[in-house]
Amino acid sequence: MESKQVSEVLDYLNTHRDLKRTQYFQRLKRKLVIKKLENECERKGAFIPASAHFGLNTVFPHGINGIFISQGAFIGNNAVIFHQVTIGSNTIKESKGFGAPVIGDNVYIGAGAKIIGRVKIGDNVRIGANVVVTIDIPSNCTVVGGVPRIITHEKILDNSFHSWK
Repeated sequence: MESKQVSEVLDYLNTHRDLKRTQYFQRLKRKLVIKKLENECERKGAFIPASAHFGLNTVFPHGINGIFISQGAFIGNNAVIFHQVTIGSNTIKESKGFGAPVIGDNVYIGAGAKIIGRVKIGDNVRIGANVVVTIDIPSNCTVVGGVPRIITHEKILDNSFHSWK
């Protein structure tokens, strides 16, 4: 009876040791992947932090040239993101759009598009080239064009940087 208990304890310790070893190598592999991503981003003029969340099957058809993705961004499954796209946080505290974008599933983001601030992009959305998105977009829509407008202010604005976290 005692030898069976000793055997079970040894089995447990061996399993625990193997699990720890596996976890160590998984962490090491993650660090190497992150380092490789950082090096590739630096070479291509891109910023894609490891803390950004990507769903499955995200595609960059023209590579990652000039792509900027905020560290708090959430990108759903099957996203298609073209070159020179910015998915950035709004860091102006008084702004109603303070925070990072949340992008749904099956979203197509055209070249040069900018998605800024705490906006929600629905599922199955197409965002055209060079479109600036600062408002929520419902599912099953296409966003194109846009006419800028100028807003004058009587008081001086505080445009200092504040982390959104």
